Amino acid sequence: MHEQPLEGPLVGEDGSVGYRGVTACQAVGISYRQLDYWARTTLVVPSVRDASGSGTSRLYSFRDLVVLKVVKRLLDAGVSLQNIRRAIDTLRSHGVEDLAGITLISDGTTVYECRSPEEVVDLLQGGQGVFGIAIGGAFKEIQGSLSHLPAEPAAPQPAAEHPEEPAAGDELAARRARRRAG
Repeated sequence: MHEQPLEGPLVGEDGSVGYRGVTACQAVGISYRQLDYWARTTLVVPSVRDASGSGTSRLYSFRDLVVLKVVKRLLDAGVSLQNIRRAIDTLRSHGVEDLAGITLISDGTTVYECRSPEEVVDLLQGGQGVFGIAIGGAFKEIQGSLSHLPAEPAAPQPAAEHPEEPAAGDELAARRARRRAG
């Protein structure tokens, strides 16, 4: 027999689906106390319906749950709640309303927004840009540059049988020099 969940999706005033706090906690893996604190301090405010006094319950959207999960992962990685809050506040001050649509990376201390493989922004330094190096891009650039540049064999070549004749590499170099000069 299939059991009905105690709390299922609820329809919010705007017609979207919402999830009660208990369901949000179970889905994200946080305590109700954390969820309540984060909502009261506006770290993650439920977008379907916020609590408006006694007897009303908050309703979180799916995207809210994604943001809650990211906050939890940053906490699990060792980032302080204060730094997470600063990072999210920086994003909001730059007009980022949909926090679920961005990519955050962290070294466990600071939080970065990854806008592209080449652009990473330190959210704790007021959104100051830091540079990123896409290794794949550098790899392709070097391949392209080397495609029309000379290479040398890695193993030493045996001495020429006729020392008075220029080596093959020297002959090519001489031809290139004549072409450039002429």
